[in-house]
Amino acid sequence: MESFNKKLGSRIKQLRLEAGISQEQFSQNLKIKRVAISQIENGIRKLTAEEIIEIAQFFNISVDALLEPEKDIKIIIKENKEKSSKEKTEIRINVPQKNLKKFKEVLLYILNKIGSKPNIGETVIYKLLYFIDFNFYEKYEEQLIGATYIKNNYGPTPIEFQKIVKEMEDKDLIKIKDKYFAYPQTKYLPDMNASQISDYSHNDVPWITSEKGKIIDYESVFYRTNPYSVRD
Repeated sequence: MESFNKKLGSRIKQLRLEAGISQEQFSQNLKIKRVAISQIENGIRKLTAEEIIEIAQFFNISVDALLEPEKDIKIIIKENKEKSSKEKTEIRINVPQKNLKKFKEVLLYILNKIGSKPNIGETVIYKLLYFIDFNFYEKYEEQLIGATYIKNNYGPTPIEFQKIVKEMEDKDLIKIKDKYFAYPQTKYLPDMNASQISDYSHNDVPWITSEKGKIIDYESVFYRTNPYSVRD
């Protein structure tokens, strides 16, 4: 049983890191103390059945996929050409090439416009991507980037962001660790400022109607009210 708990804990940590989520964020979403998350990831604390189900739902995978030790779970970028088969079977959260290309184009456009501003860090970029995606979907009823956003205390977070940015580092952009006043900040070298963007995103219908830690449904944009609706 100890070996199983260690494997499951390692698996959960792998998923959390690939999604770019800190232990603190993860603990807040699951309503489990941060020290307990650390114990789970190290195989010290046994998970309840309810917690296993909640963690599987958080990462948008089945419980069986979470519990099968012979399978790797990875957020991957789908390649155009076929790759040779691997020894382990992978459960893939695919990022199609057309979405990847559009994600990179939109991200670089944002960074070229405002990336150098001192108050524009990673969290603000998450919110801008969210509004670009959800506004486009509301207006044209089709996806632009089509990223998967989860609700956490800091705002909508695109799950695929960290994986895609890592691929772009040293090619299309540079990752910088900085400080904005006394707060550490990750940057990538409106008329709204960063604080206003944050407050604005927390009053949007898709955000309000989503449960913490759950995926934000694109269809909820059709229930937006002014000043959020972009259909007219």
